[in-house]
Amino acid sequence: QVQLVESGGGLVQAGGSLRLSCAPSRTTFNVNVMGWYRQAPGKQRELVATITTLGSTNYADSVKGRFTISRDNAKNTVYLQMSSLKPEDTAVYYCILDQTYRGRSWGQGTQVTVSS
Repeated sequence: QVQLVESGGGLVQAGGSLRLSCAPSRTTFNVNVMGWYRQAPGKQRELVATITTLGSTNYADSVKGRFTISRDNAKNTVYLQMSSLKPEDTAVYYCILDQTYRGRSWGQGTQVTVSS
């Protein structure tokens, strides 16, 4: 399995912004899908956004218009720009990597806390 290194989480006021980043610790298959899940206390894990190598994106309805997922294929890094943050966005955010024929890898999670 591939280790995913996440960064960018923290505490922010409602209405503020954060940017999460995630990069594999070693070389990965060239064609892949990367994205983000989140899990709030007492709730099920939720898919937030995904992005393919070619740049095709998908978002959960709850974050459309506020979050933007992007990637740098040269650096093999995925980002999640989070704007207009709400207390409901408070969760542990997990990076994922889906490699063709190689399965899924998960990051360790990074805490995002939005205060009112």
